[in-house]
Amino acid sequence: MAQPSASAAEQPRPASTPDALILDLVEWVAKSPRLYADVIDAWRTSCPRLTVWEDAMERGLVERTAAGQDGVFVVVTKRGRDLLDANGRSAPR
Repeated sequence: MAQPSASAAEQPRPASTPDALILDLVEWVAKSPRLYADVIDAWRTSCPRLTVWEDAMERGLVERTAAGQDGVFVVVTKRGRDLLDANGRSAPR
């Protein structure tokens, strides 16, 4: 007898499906470069299951700039802009 199929909620997501929170982070940074300290304050968490900032960095969607007078900024990469465009969240260039 065949096993019943798992519900949609139990089936794994395709690897290419971006998490909504990661998209939110990338979109937020795309609107204007953000100070690194502000990004960490808003997006870093101690929850091991909610790694939005770390995942966005690991996937190359955002990056830190070199330190300047105002400090280190976080900006969206080309890969991050492409992700936003692919998900209907185009950002100013």
